[in-house]
Amino acid sequence: MQRIKCLLAYDGTGFHGYQVQPGQRTVQGELERVLGAIHKGASIRVTASGRTDAGVHAQGQVFHFDTPLSIPEEKWPVVLNTRIPDEMTILQAEVVSSDFHSRFSVKEKEYRYRIYKGTERSPFHRNFALHYPYPLDVGLMEDAAAHLLGEHDFTSFCSAKTEVEDKIRTIHAITLEETGDELVLSFRGNGFLYNMVRILTGTLLEVGSGKRSPDSIPDTLAAKDRDAAGKTAPAHGLYLWKVCYGDGMAGDDTNGSFPCNQESIKNQK
Repeated sequence: MQRIKCLLAYDGTGFHGYQVQPGQRTVQGELERVLGAIHKGASIRVTASGRTDAGVHAQGQVFHFDTPLSIPEEKWPVVLNTRIPDEMTILQAEVVSSDFHSRFSVKEKEYRYRIYKGTERSPFHRNFALHYPYPLDVGLMEDAAAHLLGEHDFTSFCSAKTEVEDKIRTIHAITLEETGDELVLSFRGNGFLYNMVRILTGTLLEVGSGKRSPDSIPDTLAAKDRDAAGKTAPAHGLYLWKVCYGDGMAGDDTNGSFPCNQESIKNQK
């Protein structure tokens, strides 16, 4: 048996999230359907770095599966891409050791949230960025984000529906990058709770629009109460961007040169 690690990008618009769900079209379901056909009907289980909700996209999702087939690693993207839906692309594949695990071996993840600030709605952004045509003070958002760096209990920034008990996570970097009518918020940390990035984004938007003070963030964290934070930003602006396994960032076009565990916050214009 060989363990194959794959880097996957997908448009989440037409999927009911990543995880298999009865009667629903999901990313995992499509991958396992195709792999089952390649393996002549055998059940092939796919394990990813983490789940994404309905409508959430991925540029750097990582998954692995075990196979008895002797297909060369460089051929797996071709074999899979000719069969999976057009909304998905296998960017690369490699043979890894049997102790590699797409989920449990993760050291760090990066999520990005895209905001389209144009006055008029855009049909080319509607599924891929939140339309927010209101004034935003990015400097205030930076000030608020600085309070979120480091290790905290992020209960206030987590969906109340989560079953996870340990809500302590570490955010290593938050970046706000403006390009024309688009603002991209990037969050890099050792792990993220259910809806955490979307709630962080919704809260920072409230700060940027003057509805909340940057200095209120420490109290929001201390409250450990979902009602203390801002609204949950819509799913369609969110992307799972990169996953780090300690030897570089999978999906990073700099060949994994960007370091893990480097705290920073910056606004790039």
